Order: sequence, then structure tokens, then C-alpha cells
Amino acid sequence: MSVTDSPAARLQALFEGHRLTPTQRRIAHSMVRRAADVPFLSSVELAELAGVSQPSVTRFAVALGFDGYPALRRHLREVAPADPARPAADANEYQQAVEAEIENLRHLAEMLADPEPVRRAGRVLAHSRPLPVLGLRAAAAQAHGFAYFAAKVHPDVRLLNEGGTMLQDRIDAAARAGADALLCFALPRHPREVVDALTHAKGAGLTVVTVADSAFAPVAKVSDLLLPAAVGTGLAFDTACAPMLLGRVLLEAMCDDLPDAQARLEEFDTRAASRGLFVE
Repeated sequence: MSVTDSPAARLQALFEGHRLTPTQRRIAHSMVRRAADVPFLSSVELAELAGVSQPSVTRFAVALGFDGYPALRRHLREVAPADPARPAADANEYQQAVEAEIENLRHLAEMLADPEPVRRAGRVLAHSRPLPVLGLRAAAAQAHGFAYFAAKVHPDVRLLNEGGTMLQDRIDAAARAGADALLCFALPRHPREVVDALTHAKGAGLTVVTVADSAFAPVAKVSDLLLPAAVGTGLAFDTACAPMLLGRVLLEAMCDDLPDAQARLEEFDTRAASRGLFVE
């Protein structure tokens, strides 16, 4: 591939002839710098990369003649070099959404080549008694799933999946009960209440471990350990396969630091069998 046919060159050609505002030029510059990755970034990630707002990214796409950022990203994927690890240009929108999630999982696998951050987070969470698990709005399902399984191996898991005036009270109660860490799942769109809750948790002396969609997410500044896993944005509603899988990986790491985890699981299986809990 020649320099003039590189992803950066094609991006620059796309921007030529358009009168861009200073903010839009900033976005364009960021896209050229990350030309190979841009077709697979969400609007939130691109906004954070460029240091602008998400609506600015949408206006930028419209200024280039597209209906919105998803249309711009589809165009960028179509003109990207052929790569079997990336979505095919002739795939329909549903296939593209699945392929984008597969790509997110590949990025997650690459990140986990260094397992130490997850292991360190697992140790922190395993030793917290109790263990509060926070997730609001779009992230509530992730928090609920983690808490459900974690309760089978951890003696005291407290799910915080509802906001409101009592949220900080519940964080305070966990801290008074002996908690020294909090796990948060944070997905777009990021509720301001989550940022406020994590700020409060840190003020209460808790170590904040966060699974978020990006290392640049708004919760990054109020997290002690942040583990990123991208969401899919090709459908009307974001998909979160990578954050869910990262949560299970983190749960596995936590089990490694709970010496009685296996015994607890075997005890649960025995009780479940005696109750006829599951259909065989």
C-alpha cells in the first residue's frame, strides 16, 4: 500500500474542500493520528480522543455530508484496507454490529495479554468485606450479573443498581461495615450520578475499581483502577459483550484470591441438588 493510499491519506482527502471549525479541525487531526483505529471507535471514544463533546463529533460528521457519526464510520470501514479481522464492507447492518463486537473482543484479548491489572483488581475486590458493586442505567445489568455470581463465592456482596438520594447512604453503610473497595460498571451514556457516587466513595476511603467502555471515560478521573472494554455502537442501542466478558474475567481473578471459593461453589451445588433447583 502506497503512502497516498494509506488510511491517513484517505482521511485527509475526505476532509479536503470542507470548511471546518476549529473544533472540527481538532477532531480531524485526531482522526488522522489514529487513522487505522478510527473506523472502529465509537463517537464517545472519538470525542474523548479529540477532547471535544460527543455532539461536536455528530456535527462534524454532518459537516462532511453524512447523516451522522454512524454513517461516517460505515463509510470509513468501507474504504479501509481489506482485513479479515474487520467487518466486510458488503455485510448488512446486523452483521456489521456482530463483527464490530468481535473486534471489541479481540481488542480485549490483546489487553489481557498483560493480566496483572485484572489480577490486581481481583485481589482488591476479594479482600473487601463487604463488596459493593455499582452500576446505574445502561450498566445496571452488568453490575447485577457480576453481583449474582460473586455472591456465590464472596461472603458479602452489596448490589447498588438504583440511584437517588440513598445511594451515597448505602456507600457510607458499606464503608462503615468494613468495605475498603467498590466495583463500578460504567457504560455510556455516563450518568453524572455515577461520577458523583465514585467521588463520594473515594472520599469515604474506598478503592474504586471500574470497568468502563474507554480509558478516557468520564469515570476515569475518579477511579483508582480502570479496566477498559469497548461497547458496540452499530445498533440503535449499544451492545456490551466486551464489558460483560471483562466482568467475568475479573470475577475469575477475584476467585483466585478467595481461598474458599471452590468450597462455596461445591456447597451451593449440593444445596441446589437437594432442593431440585435446576432441571437436569
